Amino acid sequence: MNRYGPWLRSRQIGAFPRNDKLCNPSFGDLTNPFDLSPFFFKGYATAAAANVISSSDESDLSGSDDFQGLMEQVNNHFQKMESQFKPQEKKMVAGMGIGKYAILKRRQIKMETEAWEQAAQEYQEMLEDMCEQKLAPNLPYVKSLFLGWFEPLRDAIVAEQELCKRNLRVSHRAHFSDLPADMMAVITMHKLMGLLMTGNGGSASIRVVQAASVVGEAIEHEGRIHKFLEKTKKRKNVEDKISEVKSDAAIEEGNKLTKEQEKLRKKVTTLIKKQKVQQVRRIVKGHGDSLPWGQEEHCKVGSRLIQLMIETAYIQPPIDQIGDGLEKSARHMVIPYMPMLVPPLNWTGYDQGAHLFLPSYVMRIHGSKQQRDAVKRASRNQLEPVFKALDTLGNTKWRINKRVLVVIDRIWASGGNLAGLVDREDVPLPEEPQTEDEAETRKWTWKVRSVKKENSERHSQRCDVELKLAVARKMKDEEGFYYPHNLDFRGRAYPMHPYLNHLGSDVCRGILEFAEGRPLGKSGLRWLKIHLANLYAGGVDKLSYDGRISFTENHLDDIFDSADQPLEGRRWWLGAEDPFQCLAACINLSEALRSPSPETAISHTPVHQDGSCNGLQHYAALGRDKLGAAAVNLVGGEKPADVYSGIATRVLDIMKRDAEKDPAISPNSVHAKLLVNQVDRKLVKQTVMTSVYGVTYIGARDQIKRRLKERCIMADDPQLYSAACYAAKTTLMALEEMFEGARGIMAWLGECAKVIASENQPVQWTTPLGLPVVQPYRQLGRHLIKTSLQVLTLKRETDKVMVKRQRTAFPPNFVHSLDGSHMMMTAVACKEAGLNFAGVHDSYWTHACNAPILENLLESFQSSFPNLKFPPLPERGVFDLRDVLQSTYFFN
Repeated sequence: MNRYGPWLRSRQIGAFPRNDKLCNPSFGDLTNPFDLSPFFFKGYATAAAANVISSSDESDLSGSDDFQGLMEQVNNHFQKMESQFKPQEKKMVAGMGIGKYAILKRRQIKMETEAWEQAAQEYQEMLEDMCEQKLAPNLPYVKSLFLGWFEPLRDAIVAEQELCKRNLRVSHRAHFSDLPADMMAVITMHKLMGLLMTGNGGSASIRVVQAASVVGEAIEHEGRIHKFLEKTKKRKNVEDKISEVKSDAAIEEGNKLTKEQEKLRKKVTTLIKKQKVQQVRRIVKGHGDSLPWGQEEHCKVGSRLIQLMIETAYIQPPIDQIGDGLEKSARHMVIPYMPMLVPPLNWTGYDQGAHLFLPSYVMRIHGSKQQRDAVKRASRNQLEPVFKALDTLGNTKWRINKRVLVVIDRIWASGGNLAGLVDREDVPLPEEPQTEDEAETRKWTWKVRSVKKENSERHSQRCDVELKLAVARKMKDEEGFYYPHNLDFRGRAYPMHPYLNHLGSDVCRGILEFAEGRPLGKSGLRWLKIHLANLYAGGVDKLSYDGRISFTENHLDDIFDSADQPLEGRRWWLGAEDPFQCLAACINLSEALRSPSPETAISHTPVHQDGSCNGLQHYAALGRDKLGAAAVNLVGGEKPADVYSGIATRVLDIMKRDAEKDPAISPNSVHAKLLVNQVDRKLVKQTVMTSVYGVTYIGARDQIKRRLKERCIMADDPQLYSAACYAAKTTLMALEEMFEGARGIMAWLGECAKVIASENQPVQWTTPLGLPVVQPYRQLGRHLIKTSLQVLTLKRETDKVMVKRQRTAFPPNFVHSLDGSHMMMTAVACKEAGLNFAGVHDSYWTHACNAPILENLLESFQSSFPNLKFPPLPERGVFDLRDVLQSTYFFN
């Protein structure tokens, strides 16, 4: 009840007057049917819900005994929780009038509750209308595809339903007629396209068993609701039956049944309107007469629907013939869990919080029942710090930086391939050589394969850019919006909207800025200059703060030119490591310096303070490793230490010594001579970064091989492979020397995990914020299901844990749980200090004027470690954690 309480209460006191503006809000193109599918993977807000909401909107339910009882319970609940919800209500409407907030909230609710049945009707009407006007070719690419697919798929489903009635041996017949064919068609199209566009990192592919299961589950949910509502509305049928029998007993029974049906239906209608999703599900389940389908039945129904769609839908051209068709299509695809127009609901439980109506879960468990149960068992008091931190992150208000968006749109419209944007053109395929030489033919074949792979990657990247820009264009005229957050199983916080968010690429971060502006002040102007230098990078970010300020001041002409003429001028900003963020900072700094009083200029730019290889910072602190602590800025210095350059220097020293040895005695001498001029921080950076994740020798070898291949210094593959092997061993050796204490802690954590997993128990621990963590790695069992589409292999978790995975994953997972806790503790501290805060794991963002306050708050680092209940720790070093408080560049 907590989750929907504030909305119910505002409805009760009349916060939402009934007028056309409020009853018919708009949010871009909300009638776009593509805005539906991913919203309802496991939700209730389906066609049935939409039907009830729309058809009973004018009904007077105030006289219903059940409704009055429900409202009485709600009022009693709010009287008990008054102290909790009153501040939330005031906060949620802060800065806007009640009427404006009401409009935004209705728009938000409509975004979340558009349904399948409405989409099916819209498809039909649009198809007929556009065909009559012969305007179908003018529709967006995917819309025209969907319109073409709908009728054939619906007709095929109708035919299949007839077949199921006649043939008792059809494996999927039991539930194939639970829904009307048009609804099944829409659900199938939406689910499949949603999966294809959002699965596997945009690779436009999905496992059939997963797709079949998702489609089947959606059909089951919709079918149960549809059946319940159909069953409870047949009053006329009951009356006809009574008149035919004409017995007093039958009349009495029929009247009783009719009243109960009306009462139950009205109760469900009211609960749906009031967003009591869990209560509705319990009622539907309690009055249903069928058992849950199970995964096997989901796959049977889902796979048959997929096969029908394959048989009736137009064939997609090969990926290298699509051109920019799908890039255009991505603009019209659904963005699941869009940014919210109003602040998210505060988290109060595992599935209570965030979105107003969409199913929201505080943790992404990915099917791990034990992890879910652990979170559900945890008390509200235990999880309160986690909830408070997530609420803080979710209440940060964002907006679109329109000037940066215009520049990105111009570059994209001109073909991309600038400022890190992917080229919109494919790489031409090499011409086939006119020769019979097999070696030349093999070489050409390899080049063709390489080009096709490159084009496939470009295609995925283009779709990704389109998805990000689609959200930005949709939100650009909004005064502000919010990102509700939840956690992964380790306790790291992520925005629930997956595309345009501040955890994303430079494009995302350049487009986004704080909706609230604050005067820079003297310290803010200084920090904005430091921030710009950090974004330009290229070694500048390794200077002292004074050095970075000097860099910015020495390039003011370039900064003004970048802000005034980003594409027509000298384009200085394009040389930055993060060009679009650099451009945004150039614009902000230019506006401030040109104003009569720069220190009073308003800034919306988030200023970042980043940890120095934060995972190694945690390990160095855990192991009290003095040498490692100095390398990752846990110890103060005149300028920031660069751990990557430090490791590169050690690697270079080792290679120089090896290069002087006799090749006949030391085979590594040859590799050392080849690589001695290639060693720099970029060569070793990825390996150093992933060392905290327990990178293996093979992983390090492949990382370094890719860097060497980019430099084109060796044409011979075997030679490149051998050189990468040598460089990987040398880099790992340098890491062990510099972080001896950290490596000892990593090894100890792994051994502890091995002991636990050997007893067939998953590794479990509690984070500093009280979040229970259970590693989900269990062995998978296989179960074959033979369908007409193909043989599907169902994988199910068994009771046996994966010992090796539990061991290797524990050290990085444990450290991630620490950095997640540290970030969320900092978020809460910032809120209490009155700061706007956003976090990207080990990168903390706030307004430039508040950067000094954030710097002081980071002293909370030393309290971030839990009391471990493991065997005695290995011998640790002499590093004093209190020295962190004197480190200027701990986060910088």
